[in-house]
Amino acid sequence: MKTLEIRRHSIRSQPGDHLNQNGVTLARLVGQNIGPFDRVVTSTLPRAFETSIAMGFAVDEQIELMSTYGREVEKEAPWPMSFAEYASVIQSGGAVAKYARKLAKYYAGIMEYIAEGRSALVINHGGVVELSVVGCLPDFDFSAWGGSVEYCEGAKLYWDDKFIRAEELRVAL
Repeated sequence: MKTLEIRRHSIRSQPGDHLNQNGVTLARLVGQNIGPFDRVVTSTLPRAFETSIAMGFAVDEQIELMSTYGREVEKEAPWPMSFAEYASVIQSGGAVAKYARKLAKYYAGIMEYIAEGRSALVINHGGVVELSVVGCLPDFDFSAWGGSVEYCEGAKLYWDDKFIRAEELRVAL
């Protein structure tokens, strides 16, 4: 079985785009306990790329799709929301559902790229993480999952010719 980890970037000092020292430290700690990965993809924003590097993983690709989801999606589903709340909005259709489907299609391509029994890592942003996971598993029951993801948190998805299940990835600080 193949797996995909989707995680939020690490800590930054807002409004900056770069990780601060606490962010580098957290990413290093999380990185020690995950991987290896055959493919690593981040958004084009520096904090996502820097999180991957601080975790110890070279970045294979950066894509704009995961950098921002735009005003229409933000209007329908303002961040932060829980996985279950995003799932509810996606069921209504609209811009949120369209964006989640684009993410799921892109992630399916990543899973087709890697070999059986291997893993990939994606690092993006709050809101994008939750929409990614729900888009990949639109019929999954997220009611028992927690709220929005914090820094370096996300989900691990399992692939067997399609995404079949997921588990939360939380960081205990």
